[in-house]
Amino acid sequence: MEDSRKGKTLVQLFLSTLYISAFTFGGGFVIITFMKRKFVDELHWIDENEMLDLAALAQSSPGAIAVNAAILVGWRVAGFAGMVTAVVGTILPPMLILTVISFFYQAFAANPYVALLLKGMQAGVVAVILDVVWGLGGKVVKERSLFLCVVMAAAFVATAVFRVNVILIILAAAAVGMLRALWLRRRVAS
Repeated sequence: MEDSRKGKTLVQLFLSTLYISAFTFGGGFVIITFMKRKFVDELHWIDENEMLDLAALAQSSPGAIAVNAAILVGWRVAGFAGMVTAVVGTILPPMLILTVISFFYQAFAANPYVALLLKGMQAGVVAVILDVVWGLGGKVVKERSLFLCVVMAAAFVATAVFRVNVILIILAAAAVGMLRALWLRRRVAS
């Protein structure tokens, strides 16, 4: 009975990541939004705070955000088998699409309709990324933590105004978060 339930979970995980990856344009930030909707809101396999943590880990780890998120979500849902299943479901559509495009690259590159289609998709991607910002940023604001709001605002200013590399911002935010956690732990201990 347990094996059949795990098998169904793995099939559902594979089909979900395959679907998300096949119909998501715009990169890892967009995929994280759809993963949240699927695995948090619809399937309830992961809670919202945990998804935020997984998204932060996926973004701060080397490699593609979509694959990193699939690794973390798959591991969380079904261990090693879930991780492998989610990664295969995530990388299969882009591999197939890029293989087809590579054979017909000249035709795609010169086609004005394809260029217009891609421009339209860019607008859609912007909307989805704004949705991610609204959802994740709103969650931080709802916690009513001055510290978290200051870190979020500082990260935004650093990237939008001063053009600081995102990697440096992530590392700095991680360091500040660790220092705060250590400070809070010592404060509670004393």
